[in-house]
Amino acid sequence: VSRAQQEVLRQDGDGRAELFGALAGATPVQGPGVELVVDDAEDATASDGGGPRRSSSFSDTGRVRDRDLQRVVNGLWQAGAEAIAVNGQRLTGLSAIRAAGDAILVDNKPLAPPHTVLAVGDGEQLSSEFRNTVDGQYLQVLQENYGIRASLTTKDTVRLPAAQSLITRNAEPVRTGEGTS
Repeated sequence: VSRAQQEVLRQDGDGRAELFGALAGATPVQGPGVELVVDDAEDATASDGGGPRRSSSFSDTGRVRDRDLQRVVNGLWQAGAEAIAVNGQRLTGLSAIRAAGDAILVDNKPLAPPHTVLAVGDGEQLSSEFRNTVDGQYLQVLQENYGIRASLTTKDTVRLPAAQSLITRNAEPVRTGEGTS
């Protein structure tokens, strides 16, 4: 499937195969960007077995939850990120950030804190715009009120791997010239 996709992009992609691959997460990318490290509060406690959905309150454990990480990532997309990876897991349009017990999973791979979120884009703009998003302000509230630790750093070069789990579920050839005008 990968060979067929690459061949079609070479033939019909108007020389944009690299761009399409980067946007889909199929190829590694690098460029300027930001590094956002998000970690549990220093005095974070493990849950009592009720799991991360036991309460909707962050303050009951002091731990970063899946929905916190989702908001951080969404805020970076909103701020203009071109590509994002969390703890080395490249995000795509099909990526999922969810919880399984106390663990946070990205595309079914468990993450361990601290959570390092790398985003490619104009570093200064990403940093500034992220802080102004609702999600950036949400992260600020978690820092100020619940002791979550977070640091946002502008980087000259950020390197993101290709996504590991790109799966084509359904494909069929497009017939040209039949009923098109």
